[in-house]
Amino acid sequence: MDSSARSGATGSSNPRAWIVAGVAVAGVIVLAEVARRRRRWLRGKSSPPPYSGAFCDRLELAPPPQPPPPAARQQLPDLTFAVSDNFEIEGYVAGFGNPDWKRTHKAASHTAAAVKALLKQGATCVGRTVMDELGFGVTGENLHCGTPINPASPSVVPGGSCSGSAVAVSLQLVEFALGTDTTGDLRIPASFCGVLCFRPSHGVVSTLGTLPNSHSLDTIGWLARDPHILSRVGDALLPAAACGLKGKRQLVFADDCFELLKIPNQKTVDVIENAVRTLPYGFQPPKHINIGQYISSNVPSLKEFCEPSTKLQEGKSALKALCTVMLLLQRYEFKANHEDWVNTVKPKLGLEVSTRVLQAVNFTDDNIKSLYIVRTEWRAALKNLLKDTGILVLPTMAGHPLKRNSKQRLSSEFEDKMYAFVSIAALSGCCQATVPLGNHNDHPISISFVAAHGSDKFLLRAILDMHSAIQEQIVLASKLALPPVIDRDVDTSELLKEKGNNSFKRKQWSKAIEFYSGAIKLNDTNATYYCNRAAAYLELGRFKQAEADCDQALLLDKKNVKAYLRRGTAKESVLNYQEALQDFRHALALEPQNRTALAAEKRLQKHLR
Repeated sequence: MDSSARSGATGSSNPRAWIVAGVAVAGVIVLAEVARRRRRWLRGKSSPPPYSGAFCDRLELAPPPQPPPPAARQQLPDLTFAVSDNFEIEGYVAGFGNPDWKRTHKAASHTAAAVKALLKQGATCVGRTVMDELGFGVTGENLHCGTPINPASPSVVPGGSCSGSAVAVSLQLVEFALGTDTTGDLRIPASFCGVLCFRPSHGVVSTLGTLPNSHSLDTIGWLARDPHILSRVGDALLPAAACGLKGKRQLVFADDCFELLKIPNQKTVDVIENAVRTLPYGFQPPKHINIGQYISSNVPSLKEFCEPSTKLQEGKSALKALCTVMLLLQRYEFKANHEDWVNTVKPKLGLEVSTRVLQAVNFTDDNIKSLYIVRTEWRAALKNLLKDTGILVLPTMAGHPLKRNSKQRLSSEFEDKMYAFVSIAALSGCCQATVPLGNHNDHPISISFVAAHGSDKFLLRAILDMHSAIQEQIVLASKLALPPVIDRDVDTSELLKEKGNNSFKRKQWSKAIEFYSGAIKLNDTNATYYCNRAAAYLELGRFKQAEADCDQALLLDKKNVKAYLRRGTAKESVLNYQEALQDFRHALALEPQNRTALAAEKRLQKHLR
């Protein structure tokens, strides 16, 4: 019998072997196709999700494994982050928000220093995000990539220039995101999208590997939803020298800035003052100041940029002059960095960005030294005001964002106020944190805290200490502002809760969530509704949503044992063992014999050994 006949006889005598072989080949083909599609997605060849438009490049930069003892543990294990389109990634071309820039530049040979530092600490980078062209816009609109959808208020723009980073964080696509802040590029979208933001002191975080807009103003900052993550990223990026300072902190309110707002004080100043009063220690009584008049009296070189004014208008004139110096400095340095490229390539730019780029390229002011002198004097004046433990409190933004796809442009009045607020930290190079304060007229609002240059970890610690108290005061302020709930709505919300409970018992988790959501819509001050919905989310494996509902339940009811248990379960499910253990211990403090909490504590202690 020849070899072909023998092989045929063998195959026919063992059909099971042929089946196994066929399945194995099919499996290899399927796995190869899955891998091919994943690589294609990561390289950004597929379009970003239609519900966000946050990403312009999808990629994956994995961290190294945890080092063996006795080396220090990584600070950011299992966290994902994104970076704006002006961060260089080895093997990719940074787009700077503009296809002409991307077309005329080569792939980077190195990854940005800040990104490498985060990877080293265990975080995973999952993509680059949309930004305003050349880092020059403030609305978040991009002629080429489109405008990312603002999750906090979809009818309005997300703010820029780091619009995609703010949207990615707000949508919970990543735990945190990096961007550069020059003249509010992170703080503006943070305010519009309702997320936390930290802009560090100028020069303390390396900008190596980022495309510059204005090197005297550019800083690398970050956005997050959770103040603990905001602080942990700071620990990973900030040098040890930027340490926390000892002594009681004191808030200094910029009253003249708050007077420029249409938002009532009960939603801004009162929230912060009431929050500080509830804290047991660590803060002196707050004080109030006219920051414009302080600038006028303590930054002498600013006078040549001030418009003629009366004594009463002196403060507003100084604030406007401060932002004028900031914008002139930006134009001068942008021109030095990119004039040749703009004149050679003649890039296609959106109307708003085109106007700003032309102003920069055509900049001819000869008195450049005065700009740098003002910057130096203002940093010293702010240091003298705040000392080591002062924190200046001011609005982040002057008002509400523009509607999406609106032909209307920002008014000069809005721009003057906006730049006045952002210039206080930008021109001085001081650190600033932005904290959301809920909504006003269906739009997110926020407040900002500024500390002296180099006091970065001190400010992050203060935000961490204040955050829970601020959130509690936001809830109280919203209750005072709401009309009383009529009995019919209370009855209806309770009926919906009971329907949700019945669906939950029948294991109809999605249906239960619908009923609980309906109850919350009618009465959003009942902690039980949030806690019950969290239980349904846990059953579906939607752990982030469950954690968010428990957060809200605990804001409404600090002694809600079930909320601590369910939040602990959500955190444990995503391997966040340390914070999960804290939640179960909170539950035990309220109910020392709670069996679920006791078992969880024992289990988690084994994981953490």
